[in-house]
Amino acid sequence: MLPSISIDNDKETKLTDSDNVKGDYDYSRKTYYELIEKGKESLELAMRIAEETEHPRAIEVLAGMLKNVSDVNDRLMELNRKLKNIKREDPKSINNHTTNNVMIASTADLQKLLKQDAKESIIDVTPTKLSRES
Repeated sequence: MLPSISIDNDKETKLTDSDNVKGDYDYSRKTYYELIEKGKESLELAMRIAEETEHPRAIEVLAGMLKNVSDVNDRLMELNRKLKNIKREDPKSINNHTTNNVMIASTADLQKLLKQDAKESIIDVTPTKLSRES
């Protein structure tokens, strides 16, 4: 069953990427659980048939079904791991802050600021004569 969307006539409803991912994840997870449960039921039936008939083909089918149920379990775990990776890479969770400082002034104002900054950073030192002793 796909997730349903209710649409209000006054507003347009849009699904975000995270809503789509969550809906797809829930749907896939539910499907995997259903497949695993059906597989377990089928395994029980196949086991009874294999035990009763002891036919090599029935045992072979049982082994294949065991592998299939095991593979579905692995896919379910892989689905969980992929969701964690998607959440980790979610751009909303990454803090990218860019600070732009903008000065709105004339070139004369800029020159005044530079001269003022230069005066504050220049240390005026008067040279003194070193006396040499001979």
